[in-house]
Amino acid sequence: MQKLQAMLIAMDGKDLLLVSGNGEVIAPDEDVLAIGSGGNFAQAAAVALIRHTEMDASAIAKEAVGIASGIDIFTNEHIKVSEL
Repeated sequence: MQKLQAMLIAMDGKDLLLVSGNGEVIAPDEDVLAIGSGGNFAQAAAVALIRHTEMDASAIAKEAVGIASGIDIFTNEHIKVSEL
């Protein structure tokens, strides 16, 4: 039986980190992280948007997941962005 590994994205105003299911703490090469079934697609879209637009972080996140949902059938296209 395969054990599922949870992942967590943690950030504040200065740092962005990925915490793996094994407890590894990983800093991204770009200022973008994504997890989930469409995470690789969303991350690629977000990197492109950061490099080529003036969109704010919330708009980039929403658009990137929207792009991922068009590629990955397991990524939901009903997107809600919450900011704290």
